[in-house]
Amino acid sequence: MIGQVSDSELELMKIIWAEGGKALYARIMDALEETGNHWQKNTVITLLSRLVEKGLLKTNKIGRRNEYTAIVTEADYQATQTKTLLDKLYEGDAKGLVSTLIQREMLTSTDYEDLKKFWEGGSGDR
Repeated sequence: MIGQVSDSELELMKIIWAEGGKALYARIMDALEETGNHWQKNTVITLLSRLVEKGLLKTNKIGRRNEYTAIVTEADYQATQTKTLLDKLYEGDAKGLVSTLIQREMLTSTDYEDLKKFWEGGSGDR
């Protein structure tokens, strides 16, 4: 089971996933800068260490540099977190979740059509 991560840890995971599942520490820092996050080196190292401890990342030394590799794919993480949300808030009832998305206008008619195509075996985005 994939555990919960903090928002900051998730931010780092998204960077690593965006880099194809592997990223050098320096690239992670660059990506944070690009998004306007000016985190301290120690903060980032602590967060990365926590992700290693939680089993989401592994680290590999390349000379004097650290490369971080995602053990869990973004799709697997999303699926696990979606299932957790579904179980926690809707007692496993996916229809309840979808109803909420529609009623609160979080699901557009375009989204609905894409999902319908996907359901029918067409070429939806997911």
